[in-house]
Amino acid sequence: QVQLVESGGGLVQAGGSLRLSCAASGGTFSSYVMGWFRQAPGKEREFVSAISRSGGRTDYADSVKGRFTISRDNAKNMLYLQMNSLKPEDTAVYFCAADRRQYGMRRSDYDYWGQGTQVTVSS
Repeated sequence: QVQLVESGGGLVQAGGSLRLSCAASGGTFSSYVMGWFRQAPGKEREFVSAISRSGGRTDYADSVKGRFTISRDNAKNMLYLQMNSLKPEDTAVYFCAADRRQYGMRRSDYDYWGQGTQVTVSS
C-alpha cells in the first residue's frame, strides 16, 4: 500500500555522476526494506542495490560496487542512489522497490515498484 515515484534520471557522459531519488507515500516507509533495480533494453530486470529498514546494512551488485551508494532518509520518506563513475553499460531504466518482509535481493522479494526513471550514459 505504498506508492513509489523515482526521479533524477537523465543523460550523462561516461565518468559522470547522477543521483536518483525515490519518494514514498501511502505507507510506513521505515517498515520497508528498499531496493534499486534496473532494466536495459532487451534484458531482464536486475538487482542493483538494497538497504535495510534502518539503513544499517547495504548490498550492491558486483557491477556497481565502489561506484554506487544507496541511502535512505526515513524522516523524509526518501530513498537515494548516488551513481558515480558511470559507464555506458549502466544505461537502463532504474526502478525503486519496497519489500514488506525479509531483506532480499531478488525481484520476487519486493512487493511495490515505482514507474522507473531513464538513465543514459554516453561514451
